[in-house]
Order: sequence, then structure tokens, then C-alpha cells
Amino acid sequence: MTSLRWRFVSLALLATLSVGQIRAAEDAPLNTLTAEEKAAGFKLLFDGKTTDGWRGYKMKDMPPGWKVIDGVLTRVAGGAGGKGAGGGDDIVTKDQYGDFDLRLEWRVGKGVNSGILYRAIEDAVTSWHVAPEMQVLDNEGWSDKNKLHQAGALYDLYAPSKNAARGPGKWNEVKLVAKGNHVEHWLNGEKVVEYEMNSDDWKDRVAKSKFKGFDKFAKAKKGHIVLQDHSGNIEYRNIRIRVIEE
Repeated sequence: MTSLRWRFVSLALLATLSVGQIRAAEDAPLNTLTAEEKAAGFKLLFDGKTTDGWRGYKMKDMPPGWKVIDGVLTRVAGGAGGKGAGGGDDIVTKDQYGDFDLRLEWRVGKGVNSGILYRAIEDAVTSWHVAPEMQVLDNEGWSDKNKLHQAGALYDLYAPSKNAARGPGKWNEVKLVAKGNHVEHWLNGEKVVEYEMNSDDWKDRVAKSKFKGFDKFAKAKKGHIVLQDHSGNIEYRNIRIRVIEE
């Protein structure tokens, strides 16, 4: 009984670790899971070789602008404009997630802007009309200096508490945790944003944001993880997720 109890305690502690801490537990190759991550219930969303498990938003297949290059999921070209964030080729997980712990690494070039969205439903012309977005950005190179739009922010709603982003060409580690209405954004081991969806504060911010006209914004309790097609080359690796059970 003592060993079983210790196993449960160990897994509970593991779930609180930062991205860097959990990867450091074992020197695992890229796009694989450590023994600790497997024990905690993580699964890979990208194997470093294929785009299995992904497709375009409102599409059956992957859009041609995304490629696997040297073990990295890379946005090399954008889709047709007019669908939202500058391109129409957002990609989504085939599976849907409600409560989860998402870990990944992203890297952008100079002046590149993108985002990671969650609980996205395919009920709008583009994913950001319905899903909250953790901002992916070259803070220094992007012309918009609004703190609500900086790397790690909940785009247009909650600014990061600090600039924890690494510059262009450097890998950034993300932990995005959603449990019911409670959501946390972690960037490079720092918790930079924390919020309660549907709180009075949330509703007030949404009413003053660019999302105020979108009735279905952030209403879904379960949906797809989205990697946004926006500007320039965007790279992702070590994408893994743990479903948080009730």
C-alpha cells in the first residue's frame, strides 16, 4: 500500500513540473516521451516524421504549406488570405480535448507572429473566431508592441506577467494547462498568464476586445488544438499532451 500511495504522489508532483524540468528527467531524443511522461499519461501529437493526427482547419487533409523538415513540424507557406490571421491554413489535431496539459516547443524567425489555440470548434471561417489563443511571437521584431499581443499572452485579453520569450531562432518551451474554466500559460518555465474563463473579469475583457462580436468565442468545453497559419516560418517540435481526468 505504501509503494502504491507513493506512485500516486509522484505522478501528482510530476504534473506540476515545468516543461524544462519534465524533459530533464531523462535525456530523451526529440519527439519522444520520457519514462516519466509516459507514466504521467502523456501522448505524442507529433512523431517527428509524419503529420498523422493533424489536418487543416475545416479540411480533410493537411494543407500543403506545412511540412516535416528534420524532425520539425514547419509552416513554410501560408494558405489563401481572407480567412482571418493572414492565411487559411491553420492546422488542427484530429482528436478533441477538454481538460488537458499541453507541452511543446516553438521557434520563429524575425518578425514572425502565430499562435496556439485550444478547444477550437470548426464553426467559423477561421479558428481564432471561436478559440482562445496563446500568442507565439518574436516580441522584438513584430511591429505591434501591445502587451496583450506579446508572446505567452492570451491574445487580446491577458498580457504576460513578464517577457519570458527567447528571441528569434531560439526554441521556446510551452506548458498550456486547461482544467474547466481555469487556464495557465507557462513559457520557458515561467507562469506568465493565469485566468478564469467565464468570470466577471473574463467577460469584461472579452466585451472590450476584438472578440466581442463573436458569439461562439471560447464557448466550447472541448475542441481541437490549433497551430495557426499567420506569417513567416513557424516551427514546432516535442508536441505532447496529457488528458486531465475528472
